[in-house]
Amino acid sequence: MQTESNSLLWVGAEGGMEADLIGRADLPFKTIPAAGVHGVSLKKLPANLIKLFKGYQRSKQIINEFKPDALLFTGGYVAIPMALAGRKLPILLYVPDIEPALALKGLSHFAKKIAVSVEDSRKFFRKKERITVTGYPIRESLKKWNRTEAHAYFQFDPTIRTLLFTGGSSGARSLNNAVVANIESLVEHFQVIHLTGHLDWESVQKRTAHLGPRYQAFPYLHEMGAAYTAADLVISRSGASTLGEYPYFGLPAILVPYPYAWRYQKVNADFLVDHKAAIVLEDSRLMTDLLPTITNLMSDPARLAAMRHAMNSLAEPDAAEKITALLYEMADA
Repeated sequence: MQTESNSLLWVGAEGGMEADLIGRADLPFKTIPAAGVHGVSLKKLPANLIKLFKGYQRSKQIINEFKPDALLFTGGYVAIPMALAGRKLPILLYVPDIEPALALKGLSHFAKKIAVSVEDSRKFFRKKERITVTGYPIRESLKKWNRTEAHAYFQFDPTIRTLLFTGGSSGARSLNNAVVANIESLVEHFQVIHLTGHLDWESVQKRTAHLGPRYQAFPYLHEMGAAYTAADLVISRSGASTLGEYPYFGLPAILVPYPYAWRYQKVNADFLVDHKAAIVLEDSRLMTDLLPTITNLMSDPARLAAMRHAMNSLAEPDAAEKITALLYEMADA
């Protein structure tokens, strides 16, 4: 995306999943070699360190060619070589999750300013004067739907309540298995949007091929705004997007934090639970408790309405504009 007054370049990891998404957004895109080092076996560590060094060299080349006025990072090991190469430039770090991961904590030492999604993130940083609470940025394409259009997109009946299941871009196998195990009972009472991720797509498709129009499954959905607008309840992992997208849509949630990674998903989920906008269901109890948890919540309209109101009260609809303003302020300083 380029104009006479500004230019923008996205830098990602070689072989990363963002290439397709950036291409759809028509943004200039370059890649650098990068690899993680935290928790990596001694056998793989030398190769990963070599990748990081090559990434650092490539980052210096990109900076020399593009000549940016400021750098924006949102985390990940791909940011480390670029941050090292651009350490003399103004750096804005955006922290999407409440608790920063190890890479983000490392990047915070290079950052002139740090933007965070919620106030609770302040406690994880020492230099609190650099922090601005902006909220989680929402894509404009998410906002274009109304309820009638969203139901029509899925060919759903607007008089029947709709559940949205999503495990993120890669999917969540335990959630997919629990949905399929209970799908007959679910479609008796609800319409279901099921985002399976690519890994389980073929398996889920075979096991649900007999279901009627009340069940709509996708490996990936670009029109997430339609899903959020149509849904009355979302059941999902608790990645960073839950802090911005669910509040914007006032969407009550049953959150299933991913249990095999650092605790950031649990921290996100606990934040929304503490604000009475969501409830948590442990991954280990999905198979037995998914159906009764949904049934009990959907049969309590007063609680569902209170969760919807609480979720919506957390919305920061101008987050993207606030982050952009910070970036321009740094570039012009």
